[in-house]
Amino acid sequence: MRLNQNTLLLGKKVVLVPYTSEHVPRYHEWMKSEELQRLTASEPLSLEQEYAMQRSWREDADKCTFIVLDAEKWQAQPGTTEESCMVGDVNLFLTDLEDPTLGEIEVMIAEPSFRGKGLGTEAVLMMLSYGVTRLDLTKFEAKIGQGNEPSIRMFQKLHFEQVAVSSVFQEVTLRLTISESEHEWLLEQTSHVEEKPYRDGSAEPC
Repeated sequence: MRLNQNTLLLGKKVVLVPYTSEHVPRYHEWMKSEELQRLTASEPLSLEQEYAMQRSWREDADKCTFIVLDAEKWQAQPGTTEESCMVGDVNLFLTDLEDPTLGEIEVMIAEPSFRGKGLGTEAVLMMLSYGVTRLDLTKFEAKIGQGNEPSIRMFQKLHFEQVAVSSVFQEVTLRLTISESEHEWLLEQTSHVEEKPYRDGSAEPC
């Protein structure tokens, strides 16, 4: 999605930046992991295919992707590469043609040492807020493998409710509808987030 190609979102634990070609090599290394392939229901791609995927995600109007950076490292070491700060990604898919206000959200904290520390939670909150304020979304769904209990619990803590279970795909579907009260709660949870212009290839804090 080109809408977010010049947007950087600065939180307390994470920084969200657009997915660029600079990030592909690290992302490609992550996706060689059989565990991540299983958790994300992904097939391994060649590096060339990964670059093609990055380009399509940038161009496609129905996909919004941010790379998740470790904010502490990003801010502590000015001039460091974004690739060295990468810990995961967060995505929105706008694929329901009958309901343009619905987005499917995914998050992946690929670096094991950064899991369970709240980075995924903040990344999801920041993406939900971006979806509401910039993409006019009012409903979100998350489809998670039945065995991924930490992710299911995280989304439930963020007010998502389970609405379906697929024994065929072995996944659960959770949904969040942004009512007025949920909107206020979301704004409170992300009031610290700063939106800044993104400078491609630079990880220097503004």
